[in-house]
Amino acid sequence: MTGALLDIADLRIRFAGAGEAVRGIGFALGRERLGIVGETGSGKSLTARAILKLLPHGAAMSAARLAFDGIDLLAAGERAMRALRGRRLGLILQDPRFSLNPAMSIGRQIEEACRAHRRMSRREARDKALALLEAVRIREPRRVHALYPHQVSGGMGQRAMIAMMLAPDPDLLIADEPTSALDVTVQGQVLSVLDDEVSRRGMGLILISHDLALVRSFCNRVLVMRRGEIVESCAAAALVSTRDPYTRRLLAAQAALAP
Repeated sequence: MTGALLDIADLRIRFAGAGEAVRGIGFALGRERLGIVGETGSGKSLTARAILKLLPHGAAMSAARLAFDGIDLLAAGERAMRALRGRRLGLILQDPRFSLNPAMSIGRQIEEACRAHRRMSRREARDKALALLEAVRIREPRRVHALYPHQVSGGMGQRAMIAMMLAPDPDLLIADEPTSALDVTVQGQVLSVLDDEVSRRGMGLILISHDLALVRSFCNRVLVMRRGEIVESCAAAALVSTRDPYTRRLLAAQAALAP
């Protein structure tokens, strides 16, 4: 893809004694919404973590190319990666209870995200945090600003996490199963917030999920992974007419589970 925001070729991730968990995948991403779907263990979350070079202990990574906005991530040291993480590359995890600091108020955590990546006073950071809480549709931003993570619902915690990741105005946001711990109604609200902010800011988005219906409705393109490989790459609208046997089985399984 010409002028791609993210460009990956022949990415491989292996664990000693366990073989390759990701097997030579490649794709390019512009300022668009890309969904990565697959069963548990398919390698989709490992792929996301490889982009940020945050792989678990014991994992080894190699690639013919791993570039973000022209920056060679393979050659980037830890200092360079710390400058990119959060500031230009954001990551939203599945459960905010494990992402938010339980000892700090939600507002203070968002303020720290603002000040860590942009020069601003404490007052400016507070104003920015309140604006971000309002942007992610939290009705009483001043009240929520003072609360701690255990004092808010899962949906509100996830919206606060999105606000924190949006604070530095990243170019690429990776959302790893951001709604799977939420009920259906709250899922829709959180995705609507993401949709608004991604569109307004012109970011690239990678949405990782096991839910094909969700990805098909939310993303522009879809990659389907199985056993560490990409078995399908298509426009989201074309997913229902796929001829790939594995993708068809996933669609059939999900249709059988639908109420």
